Amino acid sequence: MRQADSAPYWNTNVARHPGILRAVPEGCGDALDVGCGDGLLARRLTGRAKRATGIDNSPAMIARARELAAGHPRLDFIEGDFLTADLPIGGYDFICSVSTIHHMDFAAALTRMRDLLRPGGTLVVVGLARETTPAEWAATMAAAPVVRITKVLRRARGPEGMPVADPCMSYGQVRSTARLLLPGVRYRRHVLRRYSLTWHKPAR
Repeated sequence: MRQADSAPYWNTNVARHPGILRAVPEGCGDALDVGCGDGLLARRLTGRAKRATGIDNSPAMIARARELAAGHPRLDFIEGDFLTADLPIGGYDFICSVSTIHHMDFAAALTRMRDLLRPGGTLVVVGLARETTPAEWAATMAAAPVVRITKVLRRARGPEGMPVADPCMSYGQVRSTARLLLPGVRYRRHVLRRYSLTWHKPAR
């Protein structure tokens, strides 16, 4: 991993990177980052996996990712729609996605990630959702000062041109759909307005 990539910027997505990297299974061969943006997480994955692939449907983001990873022998980037791209079924030991799944059909994307994962592999999804219940709004309001202060102190920023979209699913909908599609999935809600799903695909 290049030293220049260790901490080029910080934001509430990058804040989840350490936890994602800790989830990479020992001896990981192939890792896939869905919605890789400028490739920061994919580059970091090469420190835990033998090979890493990033996919994103933004030409500008993929161009930047390829530029930053120029000459890296174990890193590849694909420009295309994750739901239809030619990716190997059961081809990855580790799949992750950060703040991307709300840009797609949630159930279709989660199902495809499940299918692309090898038996015994690990999936980590970090996402955004809407508050729809008093408890969800209370949690958001309580965390708001921490989020604001953290962003200021860490000088939060991200790569220019990153596509943005508002989530349409609630936290409850995310949790229930994930539990249906990924039996045994671990759901967590995080302070910096993100949730995470961690799932280990049963070995054959």
